[in-house]
Amino acid sequence: MSNEQCTELCQSRAVPILDGLREWLDQHLPVVVKQSILDKVMHYMDKYWPRFKVYTEDGRLNIDANLCEKAIRPFIVGRKNHLFSDTVSGAKASANLHCLIEMAKANGIEPYAYLKHVFMELPKASTATEFEALLSIRMVIDLKQIA
Repeated sequence: MSNEQCTELCQSRAVPILDGLREWLDQHLPVVVKQSILDKVMHYMDKYWPRFKVYTEDGRLNIDANLCEKAIRPFIVGRKNHLFSDTVSGAKASANLHCLIEMAKANGIEPYAYLKHVFMELPKASTATEFEALLSIRMVIDLKQIA
Protein backbone atom coordinates (compact mmCIF):
# COMPACT_ATOMS: atom_id res chain seq x y z
CA MET A 1 0.00 0.00 0.00
CA SER A 2 1.07 3.58 -0.52
CA ASN A 3 1.81 5.85 2.44
CA GLU A 4 -1.47 7.64 1.86
CA GLN A 5 -3.42 4.36 1.87
CA CYS A 6 -1.70 3.28 5.10
CA THR A 7 -2.57 6.62 6.70
CA GLU A 8 -6.21 6.28 5.63
CA LEU A 9 -6.35 2.73 7.00
CA CYS A 10 -4.90 3.83 10.35
CA GLN A 11 -7.30 6.77 10.48
CA SER A 12 -10.32 4.57 9.83
CA ARG A 13 -9.39 1.57 12.00
CA ALA A 14 -6.85 2.54 14.65
CA VAL A 15 -7.97 6.07 15.56
CA PRO A 16 -11.42 4.99 16.86
CA ILE A 17 -9.78 2.31 19.01
CA LEU A 18 -7.21 4.78 20.30
CA ASP A 19 -9.94 7.32 21.03
CA GLY A 20 -11.72 4.68 23.12
CA LEU A 21 -8.49 3.85 24.92
CA ARG A 22 -7.86 7.54 25.61
CA GLU A 23 -11.39 7.90 27.02
CA TRP A 24 -10.83 4.85 29.26
CA LEU A 25 -7.48 6.25 30.39
CA ASP A 26 -9.02 9.62 31.28
CA GLN A 27 -11.78 7.92 33.30
CA HIS A 28 -9.51 5.56 35.24
CA LEU A 29 -6.37 7.66 35.76
CA PRO A 30 -7.82 9.63 38.69
CA VAL A 31 -9.08 6.54 40.54
CA VAL A 32 -6.15 4.15 40.21
CA VAL A 33 -4.18 3.42 43.40
CA LYS A 34 -1.33 5.94 43.60
CA GLN A 35 2.25 4.65 43.30
CA SER A 36 1.05 1.25 42.10
CA ILE A 37 2.54 -0.33 39.01
CA LEU A 38 -0.72 0.31 37.15
CA ASP A 39 -0.56 3.99 38.18
CA LYS A 40 2.97 4.28 36.81
CA VAL A 41 2.01 2.57 33.54
CA MET A 42 -1.05 4.72 33.07
CA HIS A 43 0.83 7.96 33.82
CA TYR A 44 3.55 6.91 31.41
CA MET A 45 0.92 6.31 28.72
CA ASP A 46 -0.71 9.66 29.49
CA LYS A 47 2.62 11.50 29.36
CA TYR A 48 3.65 9.99 26.01
CA TRP A 49 0.19 9.81 24.39
CA PRO A 50 1.02 12.19 21.50
CA ARG A 51 4.07 10.07 20.62
CA PHE A 52 2.08 6.86 20.92
CA LYS A 53 -0.55 8.10 18.47
CA VAL A 54 1.79 9.62 15.86
CA TYR A 55 1.92 6.46 13.72
CA THR A 56 -1.71 7.07 12.74
CA GLU A 57 -0.75 10.36 11.09
CA ASP A 58 1.97 9.09 8.75
CA GLY A 59 1.68 5.92 6.69
CA ARG A 60 5.46 5.41 6.72
CA LEU A 61 5.47 4.74 10.46
CA ASN A 62 4.71 1.45 12.20
CA ILE A 63 3.04 0.97 15.57
CA ASP A 64 5.97 -1.14 16.73
CA ALA A 65 9.74 -1.16 16.39
CA ASN A 66 10.05 -4.71 15.03
CA LEU A 67 11.98 -3.62 11.90
CA CYS A 68 14.45 -1.67 13.99
CA GLU A 69 14.82 -4.47 16.52
CA LYS A 70 15.38 -6.98 13.74
CA ALA A 71 18.04 -4.74 12.21
CA ILE A 72 20.00 -4.40 15.45
CA ARG A 73 19.70 -8.07 16.42
CA PRO A 74 23.05 -9.02 14.84
CA PHE A 75 24.70 -6.25 16.83
CA ILE A 76 23.13 -7.45 20.07
CA VAL A 77 24.27 -11.00 19.37
CA GLY A 78 27.72 -9.67 18.43
CA ARG A 79 27.93 -7.65 21.62
CA LYS A 80 29.10 -10.75 23.47
CA ASN A 81 31.88 -11.12 20.94
CA HIS A 82 33.05 -7.59 21.72
CA LEU A 83 33.72 -8.71 25.29
CA PHE A 84 36.73 -10.58 23.96
CA SER A 85 38.27 -7.62 22.15
CA ASP A 86 41.84 -6.95 23.29
CA THR A 87 41.15 -3.31 24.16
CA VAL A 88 38.24 -1.02 24.91
CA SER A 89 39.16 0.98 21.79
CA GLY A 90 39.01 -2.19 19.69
CA ALA A 91 35.58 -3.07 21.06
CA LYS A 92 34.32 0.46 20.35
CA ALA A 93 35.72 0.35 16.82
CA SER A 94 34.03 -3.00 16.16
CA ALA A 95 30.73 -1.74 17.52
CA ASN A 96 30.91 1.46 15.45
CA LEU A 97 31.69 -0.46 12.28
CA HIS A 98 28.82 -2.83 12.94
CA CYS A 99 26.44 0.12 13.43
CA LEU A 100 27.49 1.57 10.06
CA ILE A 101 26.89 -1.77 8.35
CA GLU A 102 23.46 -2.22 9.93
CA MET A 103 22.47 1.36 9.05
CA ALA A 104 23.37 0.70 5.43
CA LYS A 105 21.41 -2.56 5.38
CA ALA A 106 18.39 -0.95 7.00
CA ASN A 107 18.35 1.68 4.27
CA GLY A 108 18.76 -0.73 1.37
CA ILE A 109 22.39 0.17 0.67
CA GLU A 110 24.99 -2.48 -0.07
CA PRO A 111 27.25 -2.27 3.03
CA TYR A 112 30.57 -2.56 1.16
CA ALA A 113 29.68 0.33 -1.18
CA TYR A 114 28.53 2.43 1.76
CA LEU A 115 31.68 1.79 3.81
CA LYS A 116 33.89 2.39 0.78
CA HIS A 117 32.22 5.75 0.20
CA VAL A 118 32.43 6.76 3.89
CA PHE A 119 36.10 5.79 4.21
CA MET A 120 37.02 7.53 0.95
CA GLU A 121 35.30 10.76 2.01
CA LEU A 122 36.24 10.68 5.70
CA PRO A 123 39.78 12.06 5.24
CA LYS A 124 38.33 15.04 3.33
CA ALA A 125 36.01 16.02 6.18
CA SER A 126 37.27 18.69 8.55
CA THR A 127 34.22 20.12 10.31
CA ALA A 128 31.61 18.53 12.53
CA THR A 129 28.98 19.23 9.88
CA GLU A 130 31.01 17.39 7.22
CA PHE A 131 31.49 14.40 9.52
CA GLU A 132 27.79 14.31 10.39
CA ALA A 133 26.86 14.51 6.71
CA LEU A 134 28.81 11.31 6.07
CA LEU A 135 26.90 9.44 8.75
CA SER A 136 23.48 10.97 8.36
CA ILE A 137 20.40 9.40 6.87
CA ARG A 138 20.53 12.11 4.20
CA MET A 139 23.82 10.68 2.93
CA VAL A 140 22.25 7.22 2.77
CA ILE A 141 19.39 8.59 0.70
CA ASP A 142 21.87 10.29 -1.63
CA LEU A 143 23.75 7.00 -2.04
CA LYS A 144 20.51 5.26 -3.07
CA GLN A 145 20.13 7.80 -5.83
CA ILE A 146 23.74 7.27 -6.97
CA ALA A 147 23.44 3.46 -7.01
